Amino acid sequence: MASTEEDDTMDQFMDKFKAQKYKGAFKEETWEEEFDKIPMFMKKAPTEIDPKENPDLACLQSILFDEDRSPDEQAKSYKDEGNEYFKEKNYKKAIISYTEGLNKKSSNEELIAILYTNRAAAQFHLGNLRSALNDAIAARKHNPKHLKAVVRGALCHLELKHFSEAIAWCDEGLVIDPHEKNLLETRGRADKLKHAEQRDARKAKLKDKKEQTQKEAVLKAIQDRKIKLCQKSPNVAKDDDEDSVMSENLDELSLNELGAENVPAGKVHLDGNGSLVWPVLFLYPEHGQTDFISAFHEESRFIDHLLVMFGDELPPWDSERKYQSHNLELYFEDEETRHMYQVNAESTLLQTLQHKRYFVKSGTPAFILFVKQSSFCLNYLSDKKVHRIK
Repeated sequence: MASTEEDDTMDQFMDKFKAQKYKGAFKEETWEEEFDKIPMFMKKAPTEIDPKENPDLACLQSILFDEDRSPDEQAKSYKDEGNEYFKEKNYKKAIISYTEGLNKKSSNEELIAILYTNRAAAQFHLGNLRSALNDAIAARKHNPKHLKAVVRGALCHLELKHFSEAIAWCDEGLVIDPHEKNLLETRGRADKLKHAEQRDARKAKLKDKKEQTQKEAVLKAIQDRKIKLCQKSPNVAKDDDEDSVMSENLDELSLNELGAENVPAGKVHLDGNGSLVWPVLFLYPEHGQTDFISAFHEESRFIDHLLVMFGDELPPWDSERKYQSHNLELYFEDEETRHMYQVNAESTLLQTLQHKRYFVKSGTPAFILFVKQSSFCLNYLSDKKVHRIK
């Protein structure tokens, strides 16, 4: 009889269940989203856990990281969490988890070494090479034979271009496992790059020595010709050694590859015959224009260049066609006295540079050109003392 009553009760419950819809059921249109909120079926854990929205997940987290559990257990849980983040390539979150694990002060040396090594891997993927290296070093302090820490440290040294250190780490790791593929490959790359670096250093040293020799040769040629370089520094005393002053000013020329071959434009150099070749600047203040001759041989005359510059084809800015080679006057200015010196166009560059009042500024001789007897020329020179060089 009792069994019959229980059956009747169950039948009544089932009839009521059919008539009344279950309030906790998934909605047809959002069932996938709701399903994904169940911890067992989650594809990806949320970045931040709100106990109100994810009570089940919050409960699981409290179990995993329960403060009543031992430091070793808590550290391992954070290590596992960090590994999951690492698999998802969420390296920043992985670093946070590994750091939390380390903060638990586990007594398990091997676990601590793993946490440091895993954090080093995450830092490495973010490009934080020095932080990664520091973690690899810390891992080896807790377990000197932790091979993954050795591999990670060797890779960090390689990326930081510490080739000798990378080789040393690889050698230490190969003592632990002579067949470790990553260490063998890293050592080969580090050794190759180290030899390339040493080769480049030797080439740079030879190049510097060659440039210094060439620079000294140019300096001697300038001194032999009694050409004066403009003394820029106001701190240089009058009684300073002349050679040191010349050398200081010559450094300002930014000489590079001063030989006769492959000479870059705008650098004073010696040609194959031992003659100086200068960059020269011409200024036309009336029109605010300039001309730059990158290689003016010291024995060339000014007129030779003017005939080319102002020959059949005149510059476009000379609308009145006044700037013709036979109709020009050439000057240089003594910046100290503000005097103007008229240069004979038939003279050579060397003759002018040897004038007692000419100083080469910034390694580039400069000259001013005017149209003879033009109103602009007369006005420009009206308040200046003019000297004519014979």
